[in-house]
Amino acid sequence: MKKDLKKFLEITKSAKSIAIAGHKNPDGDSLCSVLALARLIRLNLKKNPVCVYDGNIPDCLDMVPDRDKIKYFQHINLSKHFDLAIILDYGTRNHIGGFNSVVENAKTVIEFDHHKNDEKVANICINNESASSVGEIIYNVAVELNWKVDCSVLELLATSMITDTGNLKYVKDGKVLRIMADLVDAGVDIEKILNALDNKPRKSVITEAEVASKAEFFYRGSLVIAIVDAKEYKNLDGRGETVLNILSQIKGVEYIALLKRQKENQTGISLRSKTKPINHIAMALGGGGHPYAAGAVVKDNIKNVRNTVLNLFKREK
Repeated sequence: MKKDLKKFLEITKSAKSIAIAGHKNPDGDSLCSVLALARLIRLNLKKNPVCVYDGNIPDCLDMVPDRDKIKYFQHINLSKHFDLAIILDYGTRNHIGGFNSVVENAKTVIEFDHHKNDEKVANICINNESASSVGEIIYNVAVELNWKVDCSVLELLATSMITDTGNLKYVKDGKVLRIMADLVDAGVDIEKILNALDNKPRKSVITEAEVASKAEFFYRGSLVIAIVDAKEYKNLDGRGETVLNILSQIKGVEYIALLKRQKENQTGISLRSKTKPINHIAMALGGGGHPYAAGAVVKDNIKNVRNTVLNLFKREK
């Protein structure tokens, strides 16, 4: 890792133009790790990266520091060839979205990721599959490089780790908890972050409750499938995490599948499991992710995707 960090530092120092993005439809980790890395580069290297996103950012993340510094991909000059493109938390190439043209045209590409990805897009990969989040990776990079940080960087990194661990519910070892303790000691207000993340628009909460109430149960209640139609999808704040969390509380449920009608023949899929890996199912659908939280986007209508998901989970009974 030290060798790759040295290359990252050298290339970033010499780059005249830098663009940074995470995956399409950014969650807390994707958005906050992008903003944190960009701020660290500004603080320590006196560079001013362009932060880019595609899709939708959940309203509950409007409060994060530097939220106004990230631009929708169609609002930047995509024909410009950046010296350096940095892609974070992308998982698979089809999750990059509108930033993909920047990646393809950049002189150098560097990635930071904690997903398993057999088709890496970067020249330099600073990845760690055991990390709780990309925010954790960025934190360790800042420590290793002895970079100066400020309260905004620390809050962004804390938000990144909190959101990607389900408010620290899915922590698998003590590393992230020790980091969070250091962040709190440095002045991060976890209560403030959690309260802000719970502050959703009324229409989003009502939509999520309605979607959860119409969910179907299969295989003796071990699998639950919830469906979001086109109208409901417009009201969904983010990727439907509340629906997934509600359904995961039901006794006997092991697997949760949330199917979202994004377009006429395009269905977004979010998968969750309590104790058994499901990332292989996401991969079978053309996606990927973590062992217990994964997803995919399928170019098919929601009825066909529902039947495919049912068949894939049949062997998991």
